[in-house]
Amino acid sequence: MTRLTRFLVPGLSALAVVVAAQLQAQGGRPSADLLSRIDAIVQAPIAAGTVAGTSVAVVRHGTTILSKGYGVADLEWNVPMPADATFEIGSITKQFTAAAILLLRDEHKLSLDDPITKYLPDYPTQGKTVTLRRLLNHTSGIKGYTEMEAFGDFQRLDKPRQALVDLFAAQPFDFEPGEEQIYNNSAFFLLGLVIEKVAGQPYADVVKERLFDKVGMPSSYYCSEKVIHTNHAHGYDTDATGLVLKDFLDHDWPYSAGSLCSNTTDLVAWNRALHGGKVLKPASYTEMTTPGTLSDGTAIRYGYGISVADIGGRRAIAHGGGIHGFLSESEYYPDDDLIVVVLQNTAGPSGPRDTAMKIAEAVLGRAPSRARPFTGDAAAYAGTYTGRGRGRPSALTVGTVAGGLTLRRGENGPPRPLEYRGGEVFADRDTLLTFERRDGRVMRLRIDTGSGHNVLSRQP
Repeated sequence: MTRLTRFLVPGLSALAVVVAAQLQAQGGRPSADLLSRIDAIVQAPIAAGTVAGTSVAVVRHGTTILSKGYGVADLEWNVPMPADATFEIGSITKQFTAAAILLLRDEHKLSLDDPITKYLPDYPTQGKTVTLRRLLNHTSGIKGYTEMEAFGDFQRLDKPRQALVDLFAAQPFDFEPGEEQIYNNSAFFLLGLVIEKVAGQPYADVVKERLFDKVGMPSSYYCSEKVIHTNHAHGYDTDATGLVLKDFLDHDWPYSAGSLCSNTTDLVAWNRALHGGKVLKPASYTEMTTPGTLSDGTAIRYGYGISVADIGGRRAIAHGGGIHGFLSESEYYPDDDLIVVVLQNTAGPSGPRDTAMKIAEAVLGRAPSRARPFTGDAAAYAGTYTGRGRGRPSALTVGTVAGGLTLRRGENGPPRPLEYRGGEVFADRDTLLTFERRDGRVMRLRIDTGSGHNVLSRQP
């Protein structure tokens, strides 16, 4: 579950190519140089004091390059982080929820085109048709509860689950189903309720019996704020003073959107099983990892509970997670059969996605650049674009610079140079920006982050 909100090492590229060649020449055995570089990548935010501890697993072609804990699992007692520590994995939970739905579909117990009211007849859809498919790829338009101010206090309360459904169901839809994509925890909460209704079991039992036990994930479980689990890392948040104890959260509320706990070993096993055809039928796996579409046919870069956007210039099937005290990242690079899992027991400015991407680059080398020279009229794109965002309106300012465009987010964000990809497409790292014209003039901007796809209008 994403919290109430969701690089490259200079001079690394040439050496990373050499390291990758060394790794291949040794039949998959990692070189000491590669291991020391991964250590340096992971240790940097720990040494800077922005992360308490991290657990990392890197596996390529079935061979473990590294499985290791860094920093501490408990700051108060200065307990070193074991490699097999368990963490709250937040929104990585969503791919397990999606897989459970697909298993039930393949047993002919539901259809992805069924309206949610078939299983939750009392849900007020406000005259709209919301299918399970729209829940799975964040295109339902239902208000996300983690973006609601009222959820700030609600998350600490012990109430029936229906109370949370009532809270977000009473809100107007953010958009018509299928019109846009806004990352949505409410949708996956509802999918959990559908799973329980169809399977006749609690969500936690379905995931354990149908997924954890099947794959071989003995250290994975539904998280709890009360139950003691061996080797579970303590979580920390950050504020202006540095690291602090994580805020309280009742695990009834992340639920099927973000309440699973796991470790790197189990998540490697999950990636190998899921992408190796051991979890779903081939057609269902393909469906889960194929980009969805909006109502107008526009492709998004998200499947069912998992992103299919590029990372660092490489094709990836991945997802991150953020929850009080923990951040997580699980990445699979299909063209290179590489799995990188990074779990950290700190929610703060240093995230596991950057760490995982740097590790992938250390193993594989820097991906070829997709940038093209821009020779068009930059002024034709310049201006302010506004539209919906996750929990708040989105405002982007496109400016010009010699040789291309810049992007500024919000009113005070620094301008960042955009990379030209061809046609009307530019990129801000892994975020794609596609401009659209009307009567020859640029009037709209589609911004695709890999987990969201919003349409912004150009302001006069």
